[in-house]
Amino acid sequence: MRDDRALGVCVYCGSRPGAHPSYEQQARALGTALGRCDLPLVYGGGHVGMMGALANAALAAGGTAIGVIPRAMVEREWAHPHLSELLVVEDMHQRKAAMARRAQCYVALPGGFGTLEELAETLSWAQLDFHQKPLFLLNVRGYFDPLLAFLDHCVGERFAEPVHRRLLQVTNSVDELLDHTHFPTARHT
Repeated sequence: MRDDRALGVCVYCGSRPGAHPSYEQQARALGTALGRCDLPLVYGGGHVGMMGALANAALAAGGTAIGVIPRAMVEREWAHPHLSELLVVEDMHQRKAAMARRAQCYVALPGGFGTLEELAETLSWAQLDFHQKPLFLLNVRGYFDPLLAFLDHCVGERFAEPVHRRLLQVTNSVDELLDHTHFPTARHT
């Protein structure tokens, strides 16, 4: 099935703000940058924590924010009420598939188990060559350092190849992410 809608930047991040203000600050900075660059945001559709900060910043900067959220989360009133588009799906599997169809690249910000699960699946899909879309990790305050050490350990123990480890491109700030050669080109600056 072909989807002719504009592709966006798929962002995985926490539905909580985290322990340090810099997590939400970077989520807002990324949302603002996407909005200013006219790059649609595709994310989990929540209105709180880093998700809410990200979407609110994209919208405030004149951008497009597309949320994809399971029906059960809508019923719990977790959905952002002011998005450009809200796609309600039946479960988490459909959510990830819908987000993947709308993504031209992926960015993971700090988050919890859900963020880790989404990131791991997307990285696994890239390893299996199910997609060739760039995958970025925004390593705010070194949040993902333990995960990166684990991935290096996987390579060292020969459960992954070095070429697959390099599929995950690590940046430390929104500016560094935007300057990366594999990040989508802004439509308007």
